[in-house]
Amino acid sequence: MSSLSLAAWPAHGRTLFPGVLASIVVAAAATFLSQHYGAPVMLFALLLGMAMNFLSTEGPCAPGIEFTARQVLRVGVALLGLRITLAQVVALGWQPVALVVVVVVLTIAVSMLAARLLGFQSIFGLLTGGATAICGASAALALAAALPAHPLKERATLFTVIGVSALSTLAMIVYPMLARALGLDEHQAGVFLGATIHDVAQVVGAGYGMSHDTGDVATLVKLMRVAMLVPVIVFAAMITRARGAQGGGKRPPLLPWFAVGFVLLVLLNSSGWLPAPVGALGNDLSRWCLVSAIAAIGMKTQLRELATVGLKPIMLMLGETIFLAALVLALLRWAA
Repeated sequence: MSSLSLAAWPAHGRTLFPGVLASIVVAAAATFLSQHYGAPVMLFALLLGMAMNFLSTEGPCAPGIEFTARQVLRVGVALLGLRITLAQVVALGWQPVALVVVVVVLTIAVSMLAARLLGFQSIFGLLTGGATAICGASAALALAAALPAHPLKERATLFTVIGVSALSTLAMIVYPMLARALGLDEHQAGVFLGATIHDVAQVVGAGYGMSHDTGDVATLVKLMRVAMLVPVIVFAAMITRARGAQGGGKRPPLLPWFAVGFVLLVLLNSSGWLPAPVGALGNDLSRWCLVSAIAAIGMKTQLRELATVGLKPIMLMLGETIFLAALVLALLRWAA
């Protein structure tokens, strides 16, 4: 980095500060409401951000809101790597790992096909299918950061986060009852919950609500799904590179820097060299970055834009959720 660009950072920071601060304040309010009322923090951040969307149209907050929605988001995705160690993946055994790989690949493939059949671009199916198959709102934000630019991308991302958060909350309530009704044992119930519920927090709530052992298995399976972010981001980046080349634009790197950071932090966390307090701090920082980023995305979105979404995207996400649950149950019965 040149001395000129370094010298420009203080002024650049002053430009970004109001918008970044506004995003953090909304994230703090969303966290408070989530802790007191039990709803997903991402959903609160979206709704509060949308109520404050006048801040992004003009004035001193606009540059910082844009920076938070893009760059702070990428930092938060990279820090997700601190949730996973290679030892956790090995401890699962090969069958849950194979199940996770199969369900993620098939869910995304079916979602992309269904999106085309419903008249959408296949990358919308990749966005919604990735959010459903991997880790909910966090995956939606990570994939949105890697996918090619599109005038409707932010609206699609916002809709996906809202949809996946609502479906994840519903699954947290319904899936434990379904697991009991089907007579799944603790290990099978943990695999089912960890492989189907979208967001990490809802997996933890559902799993430990059944039993401690079920919660442990569900959490490990869920973290394996989080690890699938890397190959799926690479796939999204390949699509972005191909479209950039076709359009004559600059081709982005095959593996975005935040995906590289994710992998490096997984390896660092697996090495045992990282002190536990530092890892916990990184997890908290990741959550704050992601909640602030989704608040900023909410600020950039107009309510009237979401009103034009229609029924088809809702059908797509509901269908993806049902397909994922049915596929996991079928694989569990086949492997039994």
